[in-house]
Amino acid sequence: MARYHIETYGCTSNRGESQAIERSLRDGGHHPVDDPARADVAILNTCTVVEKTERNMLRRAEELDGQTPADLVITGCMALAQETVFRDAGIDAEVLHWDDVPEYVRNGECPTTTPDTDVLVDGVTGILPIARGCLSDCSYCITKHATGTIDSPPVSHNVEKARHLLESGARELRITGQDTGVYGLEDGERKLPELLARICELPGDFRVRVGMANPKGVYGMAQELASVFAEYDELYNFLHAPVQSGSDEVLEDMRRRHRRPQFEEIVAAFDEQLDYWTLATDFIVGFPTESDEDFQASLDLLQSVEPEKLNITRFSKRPGTDAADLDGLGGTIKKERSKAMTEVKMDVVGAAHEAMVGEQREVLLVEDGTEDSLVGYDEAHRQVAVPKAESMGLSLGDFVNVEITGHNTVYALGEAV
Repeated sequence: MARYHIETYGCTSNRGESQAIERSLRDGGHHPVDDPARADVAILNTCTVVEKTERNMLRRAEELDGQTPADLVITGCMALAQETVFRDAGIDAEVLHWDDVPEYVRNGECPTTTPDTDVLVDGVTGILPIARGCLSDCSYCITKHATGTIDSPPVSHNVEKARHLLESGARELRITGQDTGVYGLEDGERKLPELLARICELPGDFRVRVGMANPKGVYGMAQELASVFAEYDELYNFLHAPVQSGSDEVLEDMRRRHRRPQFEEIVAAFDEQLDYWTLATDFIVGFPTESDEDFQASLDLLQSVEPEKLNITRFSKRPGTDAADLDGLGGTIKKERSKAMTEVKMDVVGAAHEAMVGEQREVLLVEDGTEDSLVGYDEAHRQVAVPKAESMGLSLGDFVNVEITGHNTVYALGEAV
């Protein structure tokens, strides 16, 4: 039986793909090792979201090629969207689709279930990929070349996967996908609300976080989805809907499937049904057709909707995308706009956490912090660090009431009460 070493980069969805690979390998009796030099096969699950990431992936692939005495397998978004770059760089590796990795490693061996083949849980967090692919065709996105269009397993299938994760010790489920909002739409049905309700009705004390959902998919079910969040305490009141720009003209050039008013209606729908919730969104700054007025529209939208979590990305040309053929704005403009938006972000996000100070929150502890602190999330998936938690006998997976005593702009600090 093989010893495998696996490394995963990129989004939570990619981590879910790696967990699926590991489940299959462990079913075949294979075992993980931390050191690639001790592995019979090293697996690199790649990301390619921006040019800097691409360079990092090539560098890591070269390192693993030198460290691993046997096979190197490269999979993930960069492998699928840019297969030839690894060969062009002189890297000796097998480039495979996620689904083909286990069979390649098993080399025709029949699966043999072993005691460690339970559904994989990272600490107390279980990752649940509910679908693969999306329905968008954004002009700047290379990931679509890797994942393809939406492919949604039945609701019952995903509910059973959730059940297995909970039975394996998960206290937090992170639902992932390239676009969770279009789950089921290849059949003409919006199935996310039903899926979430059925998962929340499973036995146990746990929390569920819904991963990225593009605004267009959410827009057609915003009221229904918000009502599911309002009904089930198991759901973190958290929505990640990447708007990318506040300018309809830029959104059209990006080939985004929503426009600014639709995004604003989604926010209003959640504001109407939830007293306390977190909006997470993304902006791309410096898109080739973004004028000063377009950028100002993004700043205005940011200040209007006040997201509690915000990702800012400078536009990066990705090979094979239509936006790569456009004349760029230049690094200086992108840097200046990124800096200006980041300053607004810190004010907005800091104010949201400042408003929490003095209040009490129930927090689920899911991550190790520094020294003996633990990190958890409250009902709106706001991050809260709890100093000296381990000294107080608290452990990962515990629910604890805390008083928010301060914040560090992007996360809160709390003392157990």
